[in-house]
Amino acid sequence: MKQKIYQIDAFADTVFGGNPAAVCILKEWLSDELMQNIAAENNLAETAFAVANKDSYELRWFTPELEVDLCGHATLASAFTLFEYYGHTNHTIRFVSPRSGELLVVRNPDGSMTMDFPTDELLAVENQENINKAIGKTPSKTIKGKTDFLLIYESQKVIETITPNFHLLDQLDCRGVIVSAQGKEVDFVSRFFAPQCGIPEDPVTGSAHTTLTPYWSAQLGKTRLTAKQLSQRGGHLSCEYLGNRVKISGKAVCYLVGEIEI
Repeated sequence: MKQKIYQIDAFADTVFGGNPAAVCILKEWLSDELMQNIAAENNLAETAFAVANKDSYELRWFTPELEVDLCGHATLASAFTLFEYYGHTNHTIRFVSPRSGELLVVRNPDGSMTMDFPTDELLAVENQENINKAIGKTPSKTIKGKTDFLLIYESQKVIETITPNFHLLDQLDCRGVIVSAQGKEVDFVSRFFAPQCGIPEDPVTGSAHTTLTPYWSAQLGKTRLTAKQLSQRGGHLSCEYLGNRVKISGKAVCYLVGEIEI
């Protein structure tokens, strides 16, 4: 069987930037094993699979190693694919995730898209020695979210110079570790490490901004924030804190359209 596949650079306005995600719009669900094999074969941070269901799309995300609860950049890539290649004319797409509930994506007049995600649950905790050792630097604060730890540092320069021990990171009992500081030219900067999911460093992580946005909103006393993820590819995001929801905006571009044999 042939299946269309799209590779989209999310949180970017030109190819080779942002975070690449593969997208498969299915007529019906494939087996979990087959979807996991496709994601492993793609070897991208995430492969998204979507199936139309009346006025919405069911949506799931797989890394090369496992299925995840939420993925921002692959959601943005899925919406872009539906808008550009599947004739979706309404300016809003409603996704439903079995693990994260309703996720809305709105296409804006400038071509950017805004995702409406649930806010993460944040809990301040004591600094975790095993995490500090893996990252290589002791943070000023440690925050625990549902699936990730957020470490706060004193400056953007510290974030830029972090060189983690990926072997130690791979042994942590969490999805990933976010490191962040106030930015020089944007409100805050970050990086995201998740080797236990098969992603040593993620280029741009939409889901991490459901943790970052409420934290920095409280610290900076504002609800609309600009952000940059300081990976090699890099990515720019606009975020808005709405209490129990977070809006995350960015652009996307297509790198590849093809077919796979399954």
